[in-house]
Order: sequence, then C-alpha cells, then structure tokens
Amino acid sequence: MRTAILGAGALGIIIGALMTKNGKQVELIDSFKENVNALNANGATVTGNLELHQPVKAITPEEMTGTYDLILLLTKQTANATALPKLLPYLHKDSIVCTLQNGVPEDLVASYVGKERTIGGAVGFGATWLKPGVSELTSTLEAVEKFAFEIGEIDGVLRPRLEEVKETLSAAGGTTILTNLMGIRYTKLLMNSTFSGMSAALNGTFSDVLANPKAMVCVAHIADEVIKVCHVLGYRMVEMQGADMEFLELSSKADIPSKMDFYKKVWGRHNNKASMLQDLEKGNKTEIDYINGVVCLGGQKCGVPTPFNDMVVKLVKEAEARGGVNDFNYLERFNEIIESAK
Repeated sequence: MRTAILGAGALGIIIGALMTKNGKQVELIDSFKENVNALNANGATVTGNLELHQPVKAITPEEMTGTYDLILLLTKQTANATALPKLLPYLHKDSIVCTLQNGVPEDLVASYVGKERTIGGAVGFGATWLKPGVSELTSTLEAVEKFAFEIGEIDGVLRPRLEEVKETLSAAGGTTILTNLMGIRYTKLLMNSTFSGMSAALNGTFSDVLANPKAMVCVAHIADEVIKVCHVLGYRMVEMQGADMEFLELSSKADIPSKMDFYKKVWGRHNNKASMLQDLEKGNKTEIDYINGVVCLGGQKCGVPTPFNDMVVKLVKEAEARGGVNDFNYLERFNEIIESAK
C-alpha cells in the first residue's frame, strides 16, 4: 500500500517516524521546504515522552509522482482549499484519503476528493513542532500505544479498507475501528474545544488549564455545550482514551465538582500546548473556526446556546487580530456567563 502523510508538522513527523521505524514505507509530504530538507538530511527527530531519531523520506508537493493508495491528511483545515485540489492528480479511483484533521472535516474533504475515497479519524495524542524535522511528543507514550487513532467511514459501514488502514496506522500506535464516525468526531471535538480552546484563549498548557479551578469551570461548560449540540444533531459521544465522554454532560452547574476527577484522569496524560496557541505565537491564522466554531455553528442551527464556546472563539480571534497571545487574566471575560450559567 503506497502511503503518504500530507502535512509533516508536529503530528506528521511523529507518525511518519514511527511508521517507518516499524517497517512501513511512507512519504512525508510538506510544503515547507526547510522542513523537508531537514527531514531528508537529518531524519525525523522525536523528543519529549519519546526519544527517537529515524531516517525518513520527505518531499514537497511539487515532487509527488504517480498515485497513492492511502493519503493520511494532517494539514490544517485552513489549508484544505489549497492542498486538496493539488492532490487529485495523485489519486486513483480506489485511493483512500483518511482525514486525521481537527474538527469535523469529512464533508469538506469529500467535496474535493469524492465521498467514495474519504474516511475519517481522530488522533488521540498531542505534539509540538519545535523546528524543521523535530517534534516533541507531549502526551504519554501510553496514549500513543493505546489510543493513537480511531477511524471510520462517513456512513458507518464496516468496509474491508478500514482494516487495511488500521494495519498501516497500527505501525504508529493503537488504532480502533468504530462505526459511529460522527460520534468519534464530536467526541474528539469535545477534547479539542475544551483544553485546546482554553489553551489558545489563555496562553497556557493543558496542565495549566487543569490546575486552574476557574478555567476548569469553563472547560466543564464547554464540554457540556458540545455534548448537547451533538445530541440534538442525532449523534452520541463514544468512548475515547478509555473513558465515556457522555459522563461530562451537566444537568446543572452543581454537577461540575463531580466531573473533576474524570478530567484529571483523561487529560492528565497530555501536557500539550494547543496547536492553535502555537499558531498564535507564530502570528498564523488558527483553526478556531473548525474547532470551537463548529460547536457555535451547530448550536445556532439546532437552537442550543453555546456562550462558553462563543467566548473562546472571540478571545482567540481577538489575539489573532492583534498578532499576539492572551494570558490567564482573560478568564475575567467569562465572569458574566459563569454567573448566568444554570
């Protein structure tokens, strides 16, 4: 199975290094020439909770030839409109494009490459891009070995190609096939909108958010809004990271203290700095519209209020507009909605 990773950033470097180390032939495709040069000259270097130096093959999109059986899509959603049309000449009729992007990107990806060639998945670990060719694994190695990927078809049908993709991805980490792809997506959306959203809004790591009681009140409401939108849209949360995310729904704010041990158990494995925060630090556009913004849009469509997700989007966009980052003093912006929450 000729395989490529499109987007050799923080996650792509780690996945490509592990797949290559474990016997899979994979090309890392990235538009950042300096990154490609470093990967070819020095190999992929992984630091943090995994120390690995692995020779890999990396190319730019202009150097692609022939067709691929499997493309693992790890570009940011902000790049889809540019990257996906350029991918078409390198797909055959049975090619598989497995989007491992944040948010709920399947319909958009399918609009470019065809629904029949699109499957989706969620990544269960975090990483930070340090410099060309170097990525830091910020989640535990256990998270990679057990919960690296969940994949599925858009229509939930268990087709043989899912086993082929699972076999390939398993070279990088634990991979599970599920029939409820939209449940996977909304569960992953919960994981991202909570701690990634607050990490970007407040300029802190996941551990910083977890250690701040007021930030955790906001996290609990963000998660609750995601779950309620998911339910009204007709989906259910799935088990992820060995935990049932349905537990995080609130009947009232009095439930919040009872959820804290759950958050510590699941997110305590991940001392990540959100990729959106990394983008803010670099002065780049973030994926906030494709993460918390998806919750806000879903809420508008189905009549579910999403004030906490709305505020995260607002704070991140304000930071984007001024080309900087926020700090934990911005928690004060949540005061009014915390007071009015039921």
